[in-house]
Amino acid sequence: MDLKNIAEQLNQDSREKGHDFSGHFEGFREDIVKALLFFMDAMFPGYVKLNLKVDEEDSRHAFLEIGTGYLLSALKKTNDKKEAEEKAERLVNALPGIFSMLKKDVVAGYEGDPACKSTDEVILAYPAFLAIGIYRIAHELYLMGETLIARIMTEYAHRKTGIDIHPGASIDEYFFIDHGTGVVIGETTVIGKHVKLYQHVTLGAKSFPVHEDGTLVKGIKRHPNVGDHVVIYAGATILGGDVTIGDHSVIGGNVWLTHSVEPGTTVTQRQE
Repeated sequence: MDLKNIAEQLNQDSREKGHDFSGHFEGFREDIVKALLFFMDAMFPGYVKLNLKVDEEDSRHAFLEIGTGYLLSALKKTNDKKEAEEKAERLVNALPGIFSMLKKDVVAGYEGDPACKSTDEVILAYPAFLAIGIYRIAHELYLMGETLIARIMTEYAHRKTGIDIHPGASIDEYFFIDHGTGVVIGETTVIGKHVKLYQHVTLGAKSFPVHEDGTLVKGIKRHPNVGDHVVIYAGATILGGDVTIGDHSVIGGNVWLTHSVEPGTTVTQRQE
């Protein structure tokens, strides 16, 4: 078994057809996940319960410092040192605003679920809180152009919760997902204030236009817009970048929707 020859062949094959697959990302994903967990614990102390012995009054500072270190480690693999430091600083400076948004998301969960007995229950027991919290952090990095790091963050949430929110989606305040399993929210989705989704909702693309050579057209609006105070029930599928769900609308369970609806509309499956 000629391991050296095989290794050389892999090195050569990784650079064929114009794609370089030879990047060295040892510890890259681990650093990203650790940064996420420390930032979540900085905002909600005890949420992750990281094994770090620090004075309670200093815990937020310690978690921010350690989380920033892990984030910098990841950013330095995709940026030069100065740019990595600038982006890490921008994200940390954004955390108070993210924390403010997440507190509103928690209130939306508590007020929107009659089975919920406290806001602590939303934070500690609802998978949507983790998925939305990670999305809001990842979205800031996505806006900085750190799409790979942002995707790794939201895919971590996807694996942990079954909720798949692309970091490019734009989601306003008081957002909540009840139950959550199987929810998919695409990259160019725009969601307004006070929106509630149930399990297995898909906000996706209707079709994928291609160039003359058959490659996909990227960077276009592919996913729907959802207005304020909208409820979308379990199993509903809404597709298309030209689709808008008007304010105060209700989309019933298992509805397949590829056209816009006016504000105040209720859409249900046709009953025979």
